[in-house]
Amino acid sequence: MKRIAALLLVLLMIVTVTGCGGKKRQPIQLTLSTEDAEAIMAAAGIALPPVEEAKGANTVVDWFSWLDLFQNYSEEEIVQTGYYTFQNKYNGSINWIECTYENRNNDLANYLVAGTAPDMTNCGTSNFATFPVNVTRGMYQPIDQWIDYDNDPLWMEMKDAGEYYELGGRHWAIVYDLTFKDIVPYNRRVFDEWGFDDPWELYLNDEWTWDVFLEMCLDFNSPDDDRFAVDGYYIVNGLVEESTGHYIIERDEEGHYMSNLDDPIIEAGENLVYELARNDCMYRVGSNYWGLNTYGATYGGRVKDGLCLFWFCDDEGLMMPVEELKQTYGDISEGEVMIAPLPRYQDGDGVYYLNSIPKAFNIINGAKHPDAAVLLAMCTRFKIMDPTVINIDRKQLKEKYLWTEEMLGVWDECNELARENVRMFQTGNLPQNVSDIYNRFDWNIIRSGGATTWAQLKEQNRDSFEYYIEELNAMIDSYVYSSEFTG
Repeated sequence: MKRIAALLLVLLMIVTVTGCGGKKRQPIQLTLSTEDAEAIMAAAGIALPPVEEAKGANTVVDWFSWLDLFQNYSEEEIVQTGYYTFQNKYNGSINWIECTYENRNNDLANYLVAGTAPDMTNCGTSNFATFPVNVTRGMYQPIDQWIDYDNDPLWMEMKDAGEYYELGGRHWAIVYDLTFKDIVPYNRRVFDEWGFDDPWELYLNDEWTWDVFLEMCLDFNSPDDDRFAVDGYYIVNGLVEESTGHYIIERDEEGHYMSNLDDPIIEAGENLVYELARNDCMYRVGSNYWGLNTYGATYGGRVKDGLCLFWFCDDEGLMMPVEELKQTYGDISEGEVMIAPLPRYQDGDGVYYLNSIPKAFNIINGAKHPDAAVLLAMCTRFKIMDPTVINIDRKQLKEKYLWTEEMLGVWDECNELARENVRMFQTGNLPQNVSDIYNRFDWNIIRSGGATTWAQLKEQNRDSFEYYIEELNAMIDSYVYSSEFTG
């Protein structure tokens, strides 16, 4: 089911709630004044349960995380409209059990051992992911008794993303939204000066491909003049896996992980990165490509000055004060700053892929209020689909960061690409031994002056990589067929 596209105006009024204790951050109450959307949603078969029938109403949900996704602590940021519904329709609230990012897993394990498990936490696919390792540790519970990705119109659009979190025939995360990972910002004035075609216009004409991208990079690049074609943290991921929709680690139909080292599409992507590295198109300090040539590692540095052509980053890489943006990427008010999706492989299937980033919750094993946690998730999903509520992320990009309508149009397009062809990293919460070798594939190809070929990297690491993946699969099988899982 396609996301409802109609967007109407919403009045947002911020009212400060009197706090108690004084030490914790003081929440800001979000108040919405909108036309009644429930009739509109009901016409599409999308509904929240009646108040008198809702399990979990009138309940405090224990939210465990290093960040609060629900309550607002600044009038400049609006983070959650679904929580407003949970509060005002169902008389629910949250108790934020705060942890540090570094200690989140150990802290949660201690709560579980003590029998004081919180109710829910956040879930993803990359550095804060919780699947599958934490599932096999018994930290979470399946969500199938509450969430029906196959038949419930509220959740059907999230079905492909929900399948990512399937293990042993059960789903382990409530996916309430999808966005994209990386884009390619650039400066249009610089492109005009060099006589290059505009990447966004190339995309609209289905001509934004790797070969065009590489030709621009080679023409522009000149290390002797301190001019490098590409910079940023996500060059390898962006080209090799995200833009192809093929991943070095995949899962088969039975949910087992497998090495994808011999995929010819992966090889083509790695060869593209090798070509960039071999021609010194990426700035580095010695063999360190994390030594970004960016005036203090500021996102977008040197793009404005015509010394960097492309900067690979997520949309947050452009979320900086307008004056700071002007000093790095260029003058957004003059139309200099622009973005494009990742280029596609010209010999691939013709699809522009972007890695899909899920926004999701885990229900914690032993939760005291799982029904309330699920109700909060339902409210969150409902408001994302609600046509009477402006997309908050888009609103802030426009009003706080002054993105142009054309940039917002690219942002919309990228979100649609991520939803239409769901592809996600499988590497977020894998055992350390697997992750370490994966990171070699991710970065060693651009290390050292001569770089490393993909063939060399594969053969140096294949045996240990595949051995550790088999260990992971054995761990999964041991859990799935254990009495704890099947009982």
